[in-house]
Amino acid sequence: MPRTALVLGGGGLTGIGWEVGMLVGLAEAGVDLGGADVVIGTSAGSIVGAQLTSRLHPLEELYAHQLAAPDGRPVDRMGPAMFARFATIALRSRNAVSFGARMGRLALTAHTVPEAAHRRGIARTLGVHDWPARRLMVTAVDAVTGARTAFDATSGVPLLDAVSASCAVPGVYPPVTIDGKRWVDGGVHSSANVDLAAGYDRVVVIAPIAVSGGPIVAPRTQGARLTGEGARVCVITPDRAARSAFGRNVLDPAKRADAARAGRRQSATHAPEVRALWTT
Repeated sequence: MPRTALVLGGGGLTGIGWEVGMLVGLAEAGVDLGGADVVIGTSAGSIVGAQLTSRLHPLEELYAHQLAAPDGRPVDRMGPAMFARFATIALRSRNAVSFGARMGRLALTAHTVPEAAHRRGIARTLGVHDWPARRLMVTAVDAVTGARTAFDATSGVPLLDAVSASCAVPGVYPPVTIDGKRWVDGGVHSSANVDLAAGYDRVVVIAPIAVSGGPIVAPRTQGARLTGEGARVCVITPDRAARSAFGRNVLDPAKRADAARAGRRQSATHAPEVRALWTT
């Protein structure tokens, strides 16, 4: 049997909404990507991946949650200015690891909410406590060395810790401490970390952030490399309507519903290709 991988990239709250909308729409078209042999989640994708593989809540329920009104909590910011700052650091870095170390230094010196508050926020969003039976990989970057790792159920790390680390955007949220090490967002290494799906026969990538910069390789480029190695790969990134729905701050919960609806609509465009890849 062909081995399948689903890769879910980072992209803030709007990225979560868009990914959930995309997954719901594809399921309506007869493609259940939650049955993948491995799900690889980065940042926002780690939350969606954990929710999807846990099977605690149907996709329609997860989608309905994306449509709910914001709960009034303060809005964090991650907009064009922050992405421009990250891009500048990327252009000055030799490779993804050196970029990770630079971003780690930024994270370690930034004034943010306390680490415990960040974990509580992720716990509320995640709603899942234990690693799923199906294989889930959650990416994070060592804030000191810049090296990427992928936590899974065999790592001895609680799921909440792994996801909190994967979602620790430098300069916005604090690094997360796990076994004495500090970890930051897995998207620092790559917005989707598609390369971790090497060796799988069929790969679907849902990546809210399509762009690259400096040593950071775009999801489509990573997907093309897997294709060159013999895999069948489909990379889905936001269309114009989805990008418009995201707005200028991907951490704005008020934009989450529009992003989810945009993902569900866009799924119709990709359903035939994904169905052919996944089921034949």
